Amino acid sequence: MLMPQKPDPASLPCSPLDESCGLRYFPRMLGKIRLKAEGKLWDELIANLGKGQDASCCEFFHVGYEALTARVHEGGTDEEIYAWCVANGRELNDTDKQVWNYYVAKLGWNDHISPILEKRKAESGLLGRDDIVTMPHYIDVDEGRQA
Repeated sequence: MLMPQKPDPASLPCSPLDESCGLRYFPRMLGKIRLKAEGKLWDELIANLGKGQDASCCEFFHVGYEALTARVHEGGTDEEIYAWCVANGRELNDTDKQVWNYYVAKLGWNDHISPILEKRKAESGLLGRDDIVTMPHYIDVDEGRQA
């Protein structure tokens, strides 16, 4: 199976492993919200907005995705959005951030997401890629950041 044509990089958020405010994935989630509002988000990402890792990140903060989206649409930096999450959800200490970052980095590696990772690899023609063992690595390959 051939991989679909890669999207325009301007339609993609950053890597799930990029950090903002000490948290991996957080800037990706905010980026997806911003890109969708601008009408630029890669179509393949729209269907899962607020689901999967977006939902996990919101649940980690104890904030709703819809409320977060409304706040992002008001504008502001990642740091300002983080402050809103803390004020409307819960404060995260250094251990919370460390646990979250480890979870994000290893997602799909021998866990509940492993079957989804294998399905996505198969759909993308990457099933033979034994080096792709986490969802963040798959996303970076799928979106063209890594070979």
